[in-house]
Amino acid sequence: MRVEQSFIPVRGVGEQTERKLWRQGMTHWDDFEPDAVGSTTAERIETFIDNARERLARGDSHYFGRQFPSGAQWRLYESFQDSAAFFDIETTGLDQRHDTVTTVSVRQGGETKTFVRDRDLTADRLRETFADADLLVSFNGKRFDVPFLEHSFDLDGLLDRPHLDLMYPCRQLDLTGGLKQIEKDVGIERDRPDLSGKDAVRLWYEAERGDDAALETLISYNREDVDHLETVADRVVTRLHERTVPDGCEF
Repeated sequence: MRVEQSFIPVRGVGEQTERKLWRQGMTHWDDFEPDAVGSTTAERIETFIDNARERLARGDSHYFGRQFPSGAQWRLYESFQDSAAFFDIETTGLDQRHDTVTTVSVRQGGETKTFVRDRDLTADRLRETFADADLLVSFNGKRFDVPFLEHSFDLDGLLDRPHLDLMYPCRQLDLTGGLKQIEKDVGIERDRPDLSGKDAVRLWYEAERGDDAALETLISYNREDVDHLETVADRVVTRLHERTVPDGCEF
């Protein structure tokens, strides 16, 4: 579902009214007929559409991040997927005040980059990498990855942009547990044996002692997390679309 197929950002338009519009064939802003709702609501919808068209033409994802309810942020995905940054980090622990970021993987435009501590993981590289992202996509990144990155690299609000944290739309579908469990639940298989966050810490310390193979395993593990994020997002957003749109509506 693209943002231009949604009416739910409009004040006074809830899911029930939106589905009513869809059932009447208004599945895109272009299809809206003012007579379908009351005059006040129609005026609000038309004002929103006029503003939103301009914002969409400018690629202003921040606007749509503010307008869409938190439970409907997944609807931004299809419209801004091409300029999204899928990202995941590994650390030496869970406390951003005392632990450090060891690797950061970012996937954009079908390519994945991994930055490694004491090699090329710097604030400048992260700023450069995230600068053009219109949408962030993570799993539990709002509570973990973003605070760690902001504290460790002083990114000055760089990550303050629309953020699809997949943990929450997964919960809407009753998909619970960590990323690896959800991957299994949506039909994704991993190439390598399952590793955990504790393994990532161990691998980093082994790498610090000169074990190059441990570092390569850690990098591969981190990259695989990010590569799978995009597939999880595709499948979860598709399921939410199917659950949200009434039967018989053509999008």
